[in-house]
Amino acid sequence: MGKCVTCGNEYDASFDILKGGKTYTFDSFECAIAKLAPLCEAYGVRIIGHGLQSGDRFFCCDHCAEECGVSGLEDRT
Repeated sequence: MGKCVTCGNEYDASFDILKGGKTYTFDSFECAIAKLAPLCEAYGVRIIGHGLQSGDRFFCCDHCAEECGVSGLEDRT
C-alpha cells in the first residue's frame, strides 16, 4: 500500500512514476497530473497532452505560445 504524495491517501492500488530520477507515488491519475503536469504559461491550465516548450516555458498549444511572444513553435500533428 502506497501513500499518495499529492493528497496523502494510502491506497492499495497506488502506482509510482519515475521522473527526473525521482520516484513519486500516487493514488490516482488526477493526483499525478496535479503534481507533475506543467502549467500553460498563457492560461495556467495543466498540460496533459504533448504541449509545447520553449526553454523553460510550457504552452498547451502554438496559439498560447504566440500570445506570450514565442514564435517558431508548431502544434504537433
